[in-house]
Amino acid sequence: MIKQTILLAPLLFIVLVPPAKAQIDFAEHDGTFSIIGRDPTTGELGIGVHSKTVAVGSRTRGGKGGVAIFAYQAASNPMYSMIGIELLEAGMSPQQALDMMLRSDNDRNRRQVAILDVLGRTAVWTSPDINDWKGHKCSTNYCAQGNTLTGPEVVAAMSDSFESTSGPLAERLLDALDAAQAAGGDKRGMQSASLMVLKPLSGAGGYSDRLLDLRVDEHKQPLRELRRVLAAFRARESLRSVRPKINEGKLQEALALAIRTRDLFPEGDSAWIAIANVQLRLGNRTEALRALEHAISLNPANKAQLLSNENFVSLYDDPAFQNMVSNNESE
Repeated sequence: MIKQTILLAPLLFIVLVPPAKAQIDFAEHDGTFSIIGRDPTTGELGIGVHSKTVAVGSRTRGGKGGVAIFAYQAASNPMYSMIGIELLEAGMSPQQALDMMLRSDNDRNRRQVAILDVLGRTAVWTSPDINDWKGHKCSTNYCAQGNTLTGPEVVAAMSDSFESTSGPLAERLLDALDAAQAAGGDKRGMQSASLMVLKPLSGAGGYSDRLLDLRVDEHKQPLRELRRVLAAFRARESLRSVRPKINEGKLQEALALAIRTRDLFPEGDSAWIAIANVQLRLGNRTEALRALEHAISLNPANKAQLLSNENFVSLYDDPAFQNMVSNNESE
């Protein structure tokens, strides 16, 4: 471990100190509030972040499933995550890693950095020189921080929310962001927000540690829109459980899951198609047609898609189905 740390030291200085021409004006810093959290039951690590800047999620968060999650804001520097992961994997604690990186960073007084590792240990730095109000509050399994805020009540609201809620980590993080915004939030207003949850081998069919990675890069109500996107993500997860039940012949259970999926994200069309598929298998032809009509009203592209969907071959000669998928504008 000592040898690894010695080898990393020159690299720390090179990557954490940008060239003079790359210096960022304070007016362009990311005024941000964020919360990093851990679910000790699932091992998930996550971050929720919001700012009155565009695409805040593109530059203020990082991490590795099974290792740690990082928030870096004000003058953001993603190398805190990239190097921090190596230091933690070499055996350092979050505080040791953060202290070492800060010592190598000539711009540390422009930073706000927080680390939460897979054991629930935290470390945080809030420079006294970044925009007021700034501050943080950390405990086991979470750390809440922010700058350019209306006041200390914003960070306190995130902390209180996370400590008092239960359920999936992503929803708890988003609840904390909502609480922070209700307490005043970024004093300049709202523009973008993001959620990321990490767990080893949990995303992209087991090839990624990104279990969930959602962003709203520009919106008048980014937190409200982020919750809508999260609902769509949860509905997609729920929909995946319908097909196995169909294959097992458990059609009533499949129908219940399809209806649950619809209720999670009512504006989505995929759940209605799943409902139609199950209803048709149950012999409920009329209900199947009604569900398909809903799917087409939500997404007219389904007219063409249904004609190549083998689940609905038995409807191809049905006049009601033919009328439904017709492209005749008068119908």
